[in-house]
Amino acid sequence: MHTVLESVGKITLVSPRGRLDFGSAADFQAQIEGAMTGAGTAPVGVLIDCAGLDYVSSAGLRVFLIAARAAKRAGIAFGVCDLKPSVREVFEISGFRELMPVHADRPQALAQMLK
Repeated sequence: MHTVLESVGKITLVSPRGRLDFGSAADFQAQIEGAMTGAGTAPVGVLIDCAGLDYVSSAGLRVFLIAARAAKRAGIAFGVCDLKPSVREVFEISGFRELMPVHADRPQALAQMLK
């Protein structure tokens, strides 16, 4: 799995590509934790754009849950967007749509997070 990090204003955008499974979960978690701390200054929010995410296992879901809880503790907005149908189904079946904001697309997510 490959992950791109970028800043959109005061929001850190995390864009994973590929499969988020047991083999890639620890690295992805470390990247999200780094995104939350920023370069010494924490961002206002962290958005995970899942447009390039093809698969999420239970280990991957755990990373999303840990990140959402860490963001809440730190007072950082958190959300995910652009879920492919297969990933959306995993989020719905597992109840994760109830645990964190899930946005249809990046513009909608950024607009909500910057309110």
